[in-house]
Amino acid sequence: MGCSLKSSPISLSPQQPQQVVCLFVVGLLTLLPPPRQAYAADDHSTARKRNTAGHVIVNVSSHRPIPHTLFGIFFEEINHAGDGGLWAELVANRGFEAGGQHSPSCIAPWGRVGDDETVYITTELNSCFKRNKVALRMDVLCDKKKDCPSGGVGIFNPGNGGMNIEEGKRYNVVFYARSSGTFELAVSFATSDGSHVIATHTVRIQTFKWKKFHIHLKPVASYTNARLQLTSTVKGTVWLDQVSAMPQHTYKGHGYRIDLMKKLLALKPRFLRFPGGCYVEGTRLMNAFRWKDTVGPWEERPGHYGDVWNYWSDDALGYLEYLQLAEDLGARPVWVINNGIGHQDEVDTSLIAPFVQEMLDSIEFARGSPGSKWGSVRAKMGHPKPFDLKHIAVGNEDCGKQNYKGNYLKFYDAIKQAYPDIQVITNCDGSRNQPIDHPADLYDYHTYTSPDVMFAHAQLFDDKPRSGPKAFVSEYAVTEPGRTNDNGTLVGAISEAAFLIGIERNSDVVEMASYAPLFARVGSTQWKPDAIFFNSSESYGIPSYWMQTFFIESNGAKLLNTNVRASAQAIYNGNVLANTRAIISSAIRYVNKEDDKKNYIRIKVVNFQDKPCDMRITLKGVNPHAIKGRKRTVLSGRASDQNSLDNPNKVVPKVYSFNADGAEMDVVLEPYSLTAFDLLDESKSN
Repeated sequence: MGCSLKSSPISLSPQQPQQVVCLFVVGLLTLLPPPRQAYAADDHSTARKRNTAGHVIVNVSSHRPIPHTLFGIFFEEINHAGDGGLWAELVANRGFEAGGQHSPSCIAPWGRVGDDETVYITTELNSCFKRNKVALRMDVLCDKKKDCPSGGVGIFNPGNGGMNIEEGKRYNVVFYARSSGTFELAVSFATSDGSHVIATHTVRIQTFKWKKFHIHLKPVASYTNARLQLTSTVKGTVWLDQVSAMPQHTYKGHGYRIDLMKKLLALKPRFLRFPGGCYVEGTRLMNAFRWKDTVGPWEERPGHYGDVWNYWSDDALGYLEYLQLAEDLGARPVWVINNGIGHQDEVDTSLIAPFVQEMLDSIEFARGSPGSKWGSVRAKMGHPKPFDLKHIAVGNEDCGKQNYKGNYLKFYDAIKQAYPDIQVITNCDGSRNQPIDHPADLYDYHTYTSPDVMFAHAQLFDDKPRSGPKAFVSEYAVTEPGRTNDNGTLVGAISEAAFLIGIERNSDVVEMASYAPLFARVGSTQWKPDAIFFNSSESYGIPSYWMQTFFIESNGAKLLNTNVRASAQAIYNGNVLANTRAIISSAIRYVNKEDDKKNYIRIKVVNFQDKPCDMRITLKGVNPHAIKGRKRTVLSGRASDQNSLDNPNKVVPKVYSFNADGAEMDVVLEPYSLTAFDLLDESKSN
């Protein structure tokens, strides 16, 4: 555990040496740090022969294991994270269902190609899909021999903020259609105004019965704001439904956008919490995520309106796709189930049994044999092997609701009776030094706060009971309403790093932790900041995203006993900053798979102040001749620095060689920084 010193602030006089000195505090920080002064990073790996302000002491021989699932990710369908984001589908509202099962109905974002004189568009309830009754009817009023424009008339879909179409790549377009007679339909990718076609294929429809059409488009040019259009110059009537356009190349062929998957893989998450969040509950239960509506053939999924975040989802990213995502990431699935509670309505405990059965069916879908009722559905969808589902969260932020505890106990008992190995997570906070009054394996903890409070949260779990349910910090982030941090600031990320160091040091009582939210489509956000922002073709990680990469080796590593001390000489000299700041550190021992599985020591240090800090690092309980410095990784900059699509790498980790061998080294911490020192440990002990 980290050891801290506290002292009253002493002002620096002009006669005193302007050596940087750091103070290590326990108490809450009540003010945000001011913007940092300009600082040129020391090019040297170590600061030799300097009076150091603080001392990090790492006892390599004193350690305990860190849970294998400590750090992961939380995916919620918010900000078009999945629908129009990670899921690579290019068409929005592909089944024309977003306007409700009405005729006529709103079909946005679909638009018309042509005018009132040339084409008539409406919807009818005559689809071939029982749960998706809405289909589009298109009456072409003109004819290629008279009145029709050369490009034809019809409909177009811009996707969610434009489609990224790349030259030479192949795209699969699928749709269902029928016609009143022989009808020619041109399926094309075009520029946003339709003036230039970059890929096209014409199909002939000559059946009054619904038929599935599957074509490939190969663009001759690239365009990041394209649209899909279906047009004709043949007078007649055609009905269309379930129009899909997907890049042929997705991650492992599973439908995920490759560039966004790479960003997730870089975090090496050990669990995936899904699909919410408030998305699970719905403002009203009628609009909650219902897993049975999201499995089976994509054409038959009804989709639903997410009334918390206020947009339609076709639910192509459904329950199986979430489980598949976890498997592809090498992460444990954490399934958040609806427990009969929405934001504005609740199911009475006396009537909760059908919801409990729906949850049990979901477990059978994930874990059941291919011969079981729901396991067979999974197998038919192409995944006969069961998924490794061992965590279920009962609801989201529902502890204070009238029926939560009664409902929770029904779910808990049913799970433990049928699947005793599953870890059950309660919404009720167990961090307040009051025992939870119901059985649970884990309790859910959420925190959204300012940088100063987040930094102080590094000590949040220091004095918590070491027995009973462990914490699952499933949502944390620095948020500052009214401040300019829409894209996440460096100072927010540094304070979050301190919080994660505190979680790491308290990983005997904290089992898992994840940032929230994960994704946001630029221009379609309901919540900021988010770890990863993207548009149709680009993406970037905010400083908080890059901060998480410093912790990817912690899962399953050994936590080393680390103490942080301020030097007595520095305090007596009076060289303490007038505005109290703090340093926090942790150390792990891990197996470096990128270096022939050799043993490494990683020491992480946060400097949460606006000036550099001289530090001495000492390793105890290790042969000093066996320690070889390898690299120093730093995340730093100005407190208010942010990344953006125009400048995605303004705040990213910088890696330097670190040539300090032996058990003692002097280093310089940059202002507002997170620094990781990676040392090769060639000693024989493990």
